[in-house]
Amino acid sequence: MGKKKRGVVIAVSLLYRDVNQNPSQGQPTGVAQPGARLAGQPQPAQQPSPAPQGESNASLANLQQMGQMELPEPKSNIHVLNIVGQVEGHMVLPPQNKTSKYEHLIPQLVAVEQNPSIEGLLIILNTVGGDVEAGLAIAETIAGLSKPTVSLVLGGGHSIGVPIAVSADYSFISETATMTIHPLRLTGQVLSVPQTYEYLDKMQDRVIRFVARHSRISEEKFRELMFTTGELARDIGTVLVGRDAVRYRLIDEVGGVGEALAWLDSAIAHLKEHGRKRRREPLQ
Repeated sequence: MGKKKRGVVIAVSLLYRDVNQNPSQGQPTGVAQPGARLAGQPQPAQQPSPAPQGESNASLANLQQMGQMELPEPKSNIHVLNIVGQVEGHMVLPPQNKTSKYEHLIPQLVAVEQNPSIEGLLIILNTVGGDVEAGLAIAETIAGLSKPTVSLVLGGGHSIGVPIAVSADYSFISETATMTIHPLRLTGQVLSVPQTYEYLDKMQDRVIRFVARHSRISEEKFRELMFTTGELARDIGTVLVGRDAVRYRLIDEVGGVGEALAWLDSAIAHLKEHGRKRRREPLQ
């Protein structure tokens, strides 16, 4: 009996040692391991991994601030700046108004100037106008860029949208787009009428000089269009449709996105070859 018990103890000890050295051999045959898949059992479908939290937050912030989703797009050497609705400046417009905020547009223009991978700027315009000082600030920033720029008026480029349209190195307008030229106006309560009128008159002269300097129209002709009577109902000014804007030499050419991009590509090549921007010929 004593030898038999010792044999059993030795066998149990050897089995315990083998299990510790190779745990998979210590499991009884036919018992499924935790997480194992039985033979013939279908593979469970993999659930798609959720989008990273950082990307989701960035898309939401872009939607809240810019009013548009950040869509994936191929890398390009041309930046597209979209100016739609009203140009919002010092006064916050009602939430139901479609606006382009100058505090968002100007940083984009600065980024275009600083980014070495961006070689040109395409400005798409469909605006009813807005804040005069904010619009002039945008126009002057565009005119001061060292990289080639081209503008395209689609739908409308009214009021302060006119200086923005001509601020680019070259401008296009679609055949059905319109541009309204009218005197400057103030909204809200007006105090110190003589001083306000003088300031408004100087601001209007700034707009006229800027437009004449960055297009082929003369100051006299632009002022004449601004103060035309009988064309607008209960108002003074002029509406130019497509080819009319080109005929008055306010806009350079009638065209669309294809023509604007083709001109911009040639302007980028001109800058690389000659070391200077390609500009429109001045009015003779």
